[in-house]
Amino acid sequence: MDRLGELEAFAAVAETGGFTAAARSLGRTTSSVSKQVRALEERLGSRLLNRTTRRVSLTEVGAAFRDRLRGVLDDLEAAELAVGELQEEPRGVLRVGAPMDFGRAGLSESLADFASAHPGIRLEIQLADRFVDLVDEGFDVVVRIGDLPDSTLVARRLGPCRRVLCAAPAYLDARGRPTSPGELRDHAIVGYAYERADGWSFDAEDGAPQRITLEPRHRCNNGEMIRSLLLAGLGIALLPTFLVGSELRSGRLEAVLNGRIEADTTIWAVTPHRKLLTTKVRLLLEHLARGCGERPPWDEGLVETLDGDG
Repeated sequence: MDRLGELEAFAAVAETGGFTAAARSLGRTTSSVSKQVRALEERLGSRLLNRTTRRVSLTEVGAAFRDRLRGVLDDLEAAELAVGELQEEPRGVLRVGAPMDFGRAGLSESLADFASAHPGIRLEIQLADRFVDLVDEGFDVVVRIGDLPDSTLVARRLGPCRRVLCAAPAYLDARGRPTSPGELRDHAIVGYAYERADGWSFDAEDGAPQRITLEPRHRCNNGEMIRSLLLAGLGIALLPTFLVGSELRSGRLEAVLNGRIEADTTIWAVTPHRKLLTTKVRLLLEHLARGCGERPPWDEGLVETLDGDG
């Protein structure tokens, strides 16, 4: 009795919608797949598939059995992968995606260290600010920042992404240092090209949020360029600390209103599946989590100066 073969045959038919397609995906003959599914039904004492001359569909019992079976087969495949990978150094291609700014400023050294530590792994890194489709584009891990839409993807929190309202000291010497959010309306604002039009939210002293609507004088779709505009003394901007941490520590940029701004967002590592993570993917996730954490290196010496971060 080939119980595993029967289960694989049924799962393939349920996924592909036909015996011929299932046989092709399994590398078996159509007749063998049909016999294995029939044997499974006889053993279970229940009809799992509705068969017609045109199509194959799941019965109610078949649909429930498929849902339970999917997790079992995933666990089995993951176990086989783990056994194989424990016997050798992880190797092969690992496709990683990340936003342009964070990839260059926050991930470049970390990924270089990872590649050096695992010479059997070949990294394929794509930095882009567009929203990539992990499954369709074949990514193993994609780093994202901000709120995640509901999906079947699995997300692991890597750490916070803190943002600071800042400007060059020369600009603030010339135009004055704002002492309240409302005074920002009198300043040149440099904003992201895609930033929402209704401005930024501040926590008022009484705890009530205060939203300030601002019209940027300059806009750009790249954080590194916005940082360059600030260093040139062209205004005030809200930028993540992974872009301006060193400038704030050196004094080339100065926090405005003590960096008091709306809540921090989150850095995530997103993968297509939880149960089928290969060793190389797990190693990368652990490496990225160690490199970020609640106090990432780019926040060194800054967190205590930002309101709300202790």
